[in-house]
Amino acid sequence: MSKLGSETKILAEGTVIIALTVILKEVLPPIFRFPQGGSVSVAGMVPLLWFSLRRGPRSGVVAGAIYGLINMILPGSYILGPVQALLGYPIAFAALGLCGIFKKYPLVGVAVGISGRFLAHFVEGLVFFAIYAPAGMHPVIYSAVYNGSYLLVEFIVSAVIMYILMKRQLLEIYL
Repeated sequence: MSKLGSETKILAEGTVIIALTVILKEVLPPIFRFPQGGSVSVAGMVPLLWFSLRRGPRSGVVAGAIYGLINMILPGSYILGPVQALLGYPIAFAALGLCGIFKKYPLVGVAVGISGRFLAHFVEGLVFFAIYAPAGMHPVIYSAVYNGSYLLVEFIVSAVIMYILMKRQLLEIYL
């Protein structure tokens, strides 16, 4: 296949992956949703993680950032300003693309991608949402617990599904 054909195939696949992520994270009701943002979805990060493992970190980061921009304009977004919007949306979801660095070790990749998203949300929470910390709780602890609680569940769900996809050898399908 020519380079242009290959790039077109990756672009088309990325578009479908982003659409699937929107459906899983935004259209289907979440398992639970936190008041200042963050939710546990029905495997909502799996398509982006899967795409990153298949097509590499560059394509994964781009797809994640585009999904983050789409997520940012959907109803229910919580935006305080441009820096917070960038951290909480395109940067956080672009970090999922780091998963693609670990194609030989997909579950490590899932952990790295979700950890990258956690880091972006942690900094966002520390800088912009510290006012919501309960009295006497340090903002670092608050941001870590708040963001870690839903992303840990997302990690478990994503890791289990990615393990099943790996066992069925679906990471390489149609390449």
